[in-house]
Amino acid sequence: METGIARISTTWCNNHTAHRLHRQNPTNHLRQKAGIPSVPDHWKHPQRCPSEAIAACSNAYWLHPTTKLKGIENQAACCRALTNIFHSCMQIILGPIALHGRTGLPMISGDGIWHWCHLILANYIGDYPEQALVTCTYYGKCPKCLVPWEQLGDYVTSLPHNYRKALRTYGLADGNERVFHAACRENGIKPVYHPFWEFLPLVNIYVSIMPDVLHQLLQGVMKHLIEWLSDPLMFGEQRINTRCLLIPPNHQMALFPKGITSLSRITGKEHKDMCQILLGLIVDLPLASGSSSAQVLKATCGLLDYLYLAQLPSQTTNTILHLEKSLVAFHQNKDVFMDLGVWDHFNIPKIHSLLHYGPSIILFGTTDNYNTKQTKQLHINFTKDAYRTTNHKDPYDQMTSWLERHEKLERHTRFIKWQQQQDLPASTPPQQPISGPPQPSKCYLTMTQHLTLRRVSFNDIVGGYGAVDFQDLLGNFFACLKEPHLSGQTLHTCGGNTLIPFCHVPVYHKIKFRNGDGAIVNAIHIQLEHVDMYGRIIPACFDTVLVQAGQQLDIVCGNQGKF
Repeated sequence: METGIARISTTWCNNHTAHRLHRQNPTNHLRQKAGIPSVPDHWKHPQRCPSEAIAACSNAYWLHPTTKLKGIENQAACCRALTNIFHSCMQIILGPIALHGRTGLPMISGDGIWHWCHLILANYIGDYPEQALVTCTYYGKCPKCLVPWEQLGDYVTSLPHNYRKALRTYGLADGNERVFHAACRENGIKPVYHPFWEFLPLVNIYVSIMPDVLHQLLQGVMKHLIEWLSDPLMFGEQRINTRCLLIPPNHQMALFPKGITSLSRITGKEHKDMCQILLGLIVDLPLASGSSSAQVLKATCGLLDYLYLAQLPSQTTNTILHLEKSLVAFHQNKDVFMDLGVWDHFNIPKIHSLLHYGPSIILFGTTDNYNTKQTKQLHINFTKDAYRTTNHKDPYDQMTSWLERHEKLERHTRFIKWQQQQDLPASTPPQQPISGPPQPSKCYLTMTQHLTLRRVSFNDIVGGYGAVDFQDLLGNFFACLKEPHLSGQTLHTCGGNTLIPFCHVPVYHKIKFRNGDGAIVNAIHIQLEHVDMYGRIIPACFDTVLVQAGQQLDIVCGNQGKF
């Protein structure tokens, strides 16, 4: 029997608490120690396979009722009561962890090997209000360190919260009430009666609080950035929205025909789509005063670089170093927003939280391991989808029955797949991917099964597709196949003398690129000019493709003559 550690990830979303259990295989300890650990991909992307996510989450998904406590008229007393109720409920839910974390628990892995596992609370995933609720810190303060409020917007590193000191303070909860409240006030923490993490083994709740890309970056910092850039003293809403109208149609990019400043109830995906075009909207715009916008562009580039580097699926020391450099670039240029009167201060907890991404990635792995997007998708699968199947009258019993039947079907489906795999001949187990820096994956070009257009003349190729040199380049291609040593003007002359025995070619309007797993990673689309159902002329749209001529790339494989 081997010894291992099972870690519990706790997430909080929409008054729902979910606990996900990860078993850490001891045989992978050295590999994870050398790199940055990660969790299975089907847990990172539950929206891609919601049914598998339900079956994969063998953990319990607890729902505990909440109330506004309208009987308590004093707002401060009501908030304290709700906080104590939350921690009391969490103590009941996580009670078994306190026992098994110390004594251990035998657990069997998928390969049939028994392990002696110690369950611990590894991390807690939630947005900023939930982080303050869990750590018992006051709103407006950092839940991870002791930075003063007036330094939240500075690039300074502060001491972390003293977990041992907090435990000693909450140990006074059973004694004199005034002494306990005075000690909590002195340490800057809320007077909660025994937080749920007080008796959990091997836990430091201040370290276990995770970065939240969805609420901190996309719907936090990026929301502020768009608001600053749209200010009349900066670029103004009208000029930015006008730039949105000038963006040509693109199949790989979301368009905002009404602009980005007039939208309301913006989702995280919409903020991510805005970030794709944000730099292009302002790159050559002067400020409203007519002065140069170089410093604004540097600050914007710093935040956008930070956003994309923080979401890399694989992190190394080098990428984390670039992550910190992008944050430094923002702090070095952020004063331009205050100089222009766009913003008063940067003492915002979400901006300060960017300092903790690097250490958290080193300790707990990439940010897709602990993203609140996962729990929001689970909320859709477990609650919204279940509610839609009911008649909206006494829905709880109907939702519970639907979930039970759905989970039974998933377990039965997995059992059938397992039996089918047992009947297959033994094969070499797939190799685990080697952790390392992000690298371009090998892509395979695939065509659609059927042609878009079977016969397109050379004249239509020139007029409809704008490929004015198509016939000349086709002749050069045939000449190169016949005599590969030709190049330059000699190849062009030989191609011009090549007789092409046809004048029509088949055309595909879509080309797909797949990775080794068969998943589509990119696609090329073509749309000719046409008239819609209202008689309006829709202009042609062609995706831009960069092709490297000469030496064939190793990362892209052709279709080998097969369509």
